[in-house]
This record gives sequence, structure tokens and C-alpha cells, in this order.
Amino acid sequence: MSAPQSPTIDDELLAAVTRSMVALHERYHHRKPVTAKTQLLGDDLLVCVLGGVYTDVEKTLIELQHSTTVQETRSEFQTAMQHKFVDEVERLTGRSVLAFISNSHVGPDLEIELFMLGPARRDSP
Repeated sequence: MSAPQSPTIDDELLAAVTRSMVALHERYHHRKPVTAKTQLLGDDLLVCVLGGVYTDVEKTLIELQHSTTVQETRSEFQTAMQHKFVDEVERLTGRSVLAFISNSHVGPDLEIELFMLGPARRDSP
């Protein structure tokens, strides 16, 4: 019996990953990012860049010189919630996620989600 083949990562799948990352952001931060784009680098590094991600409270903290607090809070949140992001990418791509790295940046206002994908499943003979 052959294993299911992983879907090809094409523009449609990249758009689906982007929509999924935006939906997770909206669900947990109660707002959509202003911009979002997902790209595949090589055949195993999936990158989603979200722009305009900070809430009004976070923007205020940044203005008051507390950007480290914002970044630390976002980092802790991503660590606690990484399974949600990983599960979505695995579901959509049909590939395992070997590593997930998330980081936010102040000036410009960005969040980057990196997924190192495992090998594509192929039909076995």
C-alpha cells in the first residue's frame, strides 16, 4: 500500500498558508495583520511575513519605550501556541514541520513565521 503523496507547494497552497496564518493572528490578537505573504525558499523552508501586526496596546507600549516587553510577550505567546501554527502547516502541506521559528520586529512592524518542512511524502512502489 502506498503512502499518500504530499500536495505540491504552489501559489494556491502558499495562499492557503497565508490565509491560515492571518486567521490565527486574527483569532488570538483580535485583528488581522495589514499585510501577509508566504513563500517557499528552496524545497523545505516555508516563510510567512506578516506586517502591521501590533495591537493598539502594543503600539502604545512601543511608543513608551517598552518594545522589549512587547517582543518578549509575543515570543512567549508563540512558544505556547506553536502547535496551532505547526498543525495548520502540516495539514495544508501534508508534510511534517521539523522546526518552527517565530519572531517579531519593531520598526518596521513585522512578524515572521518560519517552518522547516520535512521531506515530501512520495508514493512508494
